[in-house]
Amino acid sequence: MHTDVNALFENLWDNYLSVTPSAVKVHELLGSTQKDDVINDHIALRTFNHEKIGLEKLAAHFLAVGYKECGEYHFEAKKLYAKHFEHSDPKQPKVFISELLVEQCSEELQAIVNDMVEQIDEDAVTADNFLYSGTHWQVSSDTYKKLLAESEYAAWMSAWGYRANHFTVSINELAKFDDIESVNQALKDAGFALNTSGGEIKGSPEVLLEQSSTLADDSEVEFSDGVVAVPSCFYEFALRYAKPDGELYTGFVAASADKIFESTNAR
Repeated sequence: MHTDVNALFENLWDNYLSVTPSAVKVHELLGSTQKDDVINDHIALRTFNHEKIGLEKLAAHFLAVGYKECGEYHFEAKKLYAKHFEHSDPKQPKVFISELLVEQCSEELQAIVNDMVEQIDEDAVTADNFLYSGTHWQVSSDTYKKLLAESEYAAWMSAWGYRANHFTVSINELAKFDDIESVNQALKDAGFALNTSGGEIKGSPEVLLEQSSTLADDSEVEFSDGVVAVPSCFYEFALRYAKPDGELYTGFVAASADKIFESTNAR
């Protein structure tokens, strides 16, 4: 496991950029000439609730570099459970890790997931690069489609495996923008498609968090039966509001996160 939090995030970022080229354009659009005001609010990772590679196994990599567990979230319709983690240094990004509750899914999906997980080497899970190691299995495009019919989340995992599902621009830290509406408008004017599930803006000042996101880039995956372009990763935008004590809210809103998951939906 990494011992340097900055090295961990640099590797996660480079891996994310390799399948999310639009992220570079987002930086150019939102950043100032200093190029240092596009600050990452949080990243998100996905997994299955299998003892070999469950949420806690991913979390261990962050706990090792100074993170602590902060909140938990339930997404009953999508059969997901999640936790978020924060670093002792508030300038470090927050981390949101979710897992699919596989036992609540069909027997066919369970069998496919178990077969994928069996192919992961035990030692790989604690290796430095696990969180950005991609897939440890190969599935066919037909298997991907079968998973997609039941769970977009499982299908995405089958294609992309372990990597940051998204990075998030902190609107609070931007020099050129003060609100989420102007960020969204700049993105649309530049040709980006936004996730409109639940509205372009998820959340409100009343829940202390507003979020929006691009739709995931399409990137090529080498399935066992050929190469197919499928949704990869996306960029999120978050504006946090102050709590009554004057400190910015650092948690997440389950109803909003539920819709953010849909940024990777096949279309």
